[in-house]
Parts: sequence; structure tokens; C-alpha cells
Amino acid sequence: MNRDAIHEGHCACGAVRVRVFAEPKDVNLCHCMTCRRIHGAPFGVYAIFERDAVDVSGDTIAWQSSPTGRRHHCPACGSPVYLAFDGVAEIEVPTGIFDEIGLYPPAYEIWCRTAEPWHDDQGRPRYVRSRPQ
Repeated sequence: MNRDAIHEGHCACGAVRVRVFAEPKDVNLCHCMTCRRIHGAPFGVYAIFERDAVDVSGDTIAWQSSPTGRRHHCPACGSPVYLAFDGVAEIEVPTGIFDEIGLYPPAYEIWCRTAEPWHDDQGRPRYVRSRPQ
């Protein structure tokens, strides 16, 4: 894999940096209550990459947010940095961490059963829970 970064970003305080070396496999907008709470917003947007396409520098702290999922955040500022699932060769990076805006528009929405009723989906497919495989 080419190790020239395509895009870079960092947490709010700059202690943790993220570099990606490929385009995402997928991008989703998540309305689950965990995403709402960690982002302090009505949803989170995640670009999903192969694990070997992402480098994270700086220390993170992880907490287990589901039976197989661990959310990593900056210990200094608390910014979410990535989400990884046991046994899955992907990581999900919140798109708000990147230095550039407009990089990864979401292709679909998940956990819409807890979406704000005022949210406009802009024509994206919506799923009550996670996306069917």
C-alpha cells in the first residue's frame, strides 16, 4: 500500500493525529444513542477504512461501547478518534477529525429509530438499526 497520506486530521487539542492512506470502504451517518452522546450532537458520521490504511499517532484511551466495539478517544481533550470492532479488519474514523471539510459524505444512515424527527435525510437510504449485510 502506498504510504503517502491521502488525508490527515487530529483531535481538538492536536495530541492525537490520524492519517489515512486509502479511500474509505464506506461512509455512514449514525443516530445511535452512543454516537449522539460521544459527539454531543444528534448523530456521528464515520468513514470506514481497512485497518492497515490508517495510522494513529499519539496515545488514546479506549472504552468498550458494545460487546465487540471499542471507542478510542484522546485522553487530554476527549475527542473521539476511532471505533474498532473485535475480529473486524476495519476501523471507523469520525469525519469531523479530518483537516479538510467535505471529504466523505455519508452514503446511508443507521440507527434511525433514535434519529431526531426534524432530521432531513437528503435522500439517503435509512435503516432502523445497523445496515443489512
